[in-house]
Amino acid sequence: MDGEDRLRSRGLRVTRPRLAVLEILGQGGHLEVDEIIQRVRTDHTAVSVQTVYDVLGALARAGLARRIEPAGSPARYEARTGDNHHHIVCRGCGEIADVDCAVGEAPCLDPSSAHGFELDEAEVTFWGLCPTCQKLRRAD
Repeated sequence: MDGEDRLRSRGLRVTRPRLAVLEILGQGGHLEVDEIIQRVRTDHTAVSVQTVYDVLGALARAGLARRIEPAGSPARYEARTGDNHHHIVCRGCGEIADVDCAVGEAPCLDPSSAHGFELDEAEVTFWGLCPTCQKLRRAD
């Protein structure tokens, strides 16, 4: 399904900024807003910062993007949605990688008490050192 169809399928109007941001997110990664703005502006110089924030908010609400907020880091956005995957974050350089659900069906975790909530998603962030930062630490 192309970007236009994906937007329409979620009830969103098709606009150039939305298509541009969808394309950028589709290239993969866990991107900060500033990175997304820089990439959008390479093709659409007239796009404002607020427009990109608005697009990201609309895409996240529609389930076409996912916003993650690792502690101590700016918000990041990714295109991988709807599969309840988790993340691992390097304490050294901040690199983020996807971690598939460790248990299976969503939610991956069964809390001791759901406090009356009907659970449909679990968000887990693992922390550690990436291979590059491990090597740097051993070299010190």
